[in-house]
Amino acid sequence: MSFTIKAERRSDFGKNVSRRLRREGRIPVILYGAAVDSVPLIVEKTDLFKIIRSESGENTIFKVAMDSGTQNVMIKDIQTDPVTDEILHTDLIQIAMDKVVQVSVPIVLKGEAVGVKAEGGFVDVITRELEVVCLPQDIPEHIALDIGELHLNQSMKVEDIMVPEKVEILSDPNTVVVNIAAPHVEEEIVEEEEEEELMGEEEEPEVIKKEKAEEEEEKEEKKEEGGQEKKE
Repeated sequence: MSFTIKAERRSDFGKNVSRRLRREGRIPVILYGAAVDSVPLIVEKTDLFKIIRSESGENTIFKVAMDSGTQNVMIKDIQTDPVTDEILHTDLIQIAMDKVVQVSVPIVLKGEAVGVKAEGGFVDVITRELEVVCLPQDIPEHIALDIGELHLNQSMKVEDIMVPEKVEILSDPNTVVVNIAAPHVEEEIVEEEEEEELMGEEEEPEVIKKEKAEEEEEKEEKKEEGGQEKKE
C-alpha cells in the first residue's frame, strides 16, 4: 500500500507556533536529504498516524507532496511528549530508491516452544529488533523466527535467523534473541530450601553447646555431691 501526504512549508517558528499547530491537528516536521536542503514543513497529524500505524510502521516509504514537487521519504525520528505521548515533532529523510538504507526491523516469534507447552518454561525475549541494510523497496515489514523446537534453557541467536536474499543483517550474530527460561517459582523454592538448610546448620551448634552445658552441670553436681559425702 502506497501513501502520499500533503505538506506545506513552515515560515513561522517557536514553541508557541508549534503548540498552535498541534492544537489545530497539525505536526511540524523537517525534511532532510542529500538532494534537498533541510526543509521545515507542516503535515496533518492524521496523515502521519496512518503511516505510523501501517504494517511497516516507521519503515514505510511514502511520498510527501510539496509546492516544489514530490519526494520519497521515510520517518527518521519522532519526538513525543514523555507524559502524554503526543507527537511534538517529526524528522523525515529523503530516500533514493536505488540506494541502500539502514533500518531497524521488528522480530516476530512464530510457533509455541516445546519448552513452554511441555516443560513448564516461559519465553524470555531479549532482542526485539534487527539492524539491516537493503534497498528501500526490499525492507521487510518484520522478520519471522520459529521457536517451536526450542526446549527449556535453549536459546536462539541472531545467527539463527534467516532473512530474504536482498537483506543483510548488521546486528551481532552472537546476540541472543530469545531464551526459554525456567519459571521463577522454582528458583524461589530452591532459595527457600537453601535458607532452611542454612538455618538448620546454624541450629546444630546451638544444640551441641546446650548438651555440653548440661553435661558440665551434671559433672559439677556430682563433684558437689561427692564432696558432701566425704565431709560426712
